[in-house]
Amino acid sequence: MERTGIITMNGSALTLIGQEIKAGDKAPDFALLDANLAVKELKDFSGKIKVISVTPSLDTPVCDIQIHWFNEEAARQTEDVVILNISVDLPFAIKRFCAAGNIDRTVVLSDHREVLFGSRYGVLIKELRLLARSIFIVDKDDVIRYAQVVSEQTNEPDYEGAIKVLKTLV
Repeated sequence: MERTGIITMNGSALTLIGQEIKAGDKAPDFALLDANLAVKELKDFSGKIKVISVTPSLDTPVCDIQIHWFNEEAARQTEDVVILNISVDLPFAIKRFCAAGNIDRTVVLSDHREVLFGSRYGVLIKELRLLARSIFIVDKDDVIRYAQVVSEQTNEPDYEGAIKVLKTLV
């Protein structure tokens, strides 16, 4: 399924692949790679509230800001909350980026293989094979409680809006 008129990058319209995910939907499963090439699935975070920060590429200024913001936020959360960052960056690049940027509280994952996360969550950018900047909050029962796809990809997400919803779940 292709969706248009939802996002732009530098003002140019882009196409998203996959169905829109909304609050109240069951969170689609995923299989992603961590920086050590281990597969991580939704079930690996069972019983936790999952804050999923999605970035097009860690090596861009806005993505760098976004992952650092969530890494700092992770330090303020209880053990019931896990913060994930998902991009299509290669696991080797993720490992280098996290080491250089002191990203140590966020679970950073790669969707580079099959971009199944991107298509299942409706955030795969057809023209670029990148993921659209977005935030999803998934409760302990794997139900989406917050979904935000940033309309202009060079803008930061609404961090405070996401944290407001997170606070209602903790």
